Amino acid sequence: MAGYDLPTTATIDGVEYGVRSDFRAALDAIAVMGDPDLDEGTRAALVLRIMFVDVMDLPRDALREAMQWVLWFIAGGEERKEGAAPKPRLMDWEQDFPLIVGPVNRVLGYECRSCEYLHWWTFLSAYSEIGDCTFAQVVGIRKKRATGKKLDKADQQFYKEHREMVDLRRRVTAEEAEILRDWT
Repeated sequence: MAGYDLPTTATIDGVEYGVRSDFRAALDAIAVMGDPDLDEGTRAALVLRIMFVDVMDLPRDALREAMQWVLWFIAGGEERKEGAAPKPRLMDWEQDFPLIVGPVNRVLGYECRSCEYLHWWTFLSAYSEIGDCTFAQVVGIRKKRATGKKLDKADQQFYKEHREMVDLRRRVTAEEAEILRDWT
């Protein structure tokens, strides 16, 4: 039956390769994918280096397949839906991690940051069960704002007091950040 196995290897071009399946590796790869200072090729190379134990053993003509495997893995084994309408961005793993980790720990029953290993899919499963918490409130406000819905008084007050937590930071390149510093 599907769903029982937690992948710790990837079969690329018919050959099995070891992968780093710990949640920290997946979060590092996500951070690299979102780094505006890196070009697409550099991002892909770094992501593969993070995720594959012996990245140098991957055949050059199979790197695209390896990257597709990484995207599948990070998505929790879900296939990407082609042609689906884009949804508004409601969370950012880096920015929101401090809000996510507490509820994930509550679901898991232990401090995930201090454990030696936690499979990414197990982390995702805990994440999907975090329920009512500050992070859920933040995402709810982001969703209302992104879809043009009016905030109730409690949400308005929360937003006013925690705007820096609710507003997703725009990622800027180092060059853009320097320009912005010069303007202020």
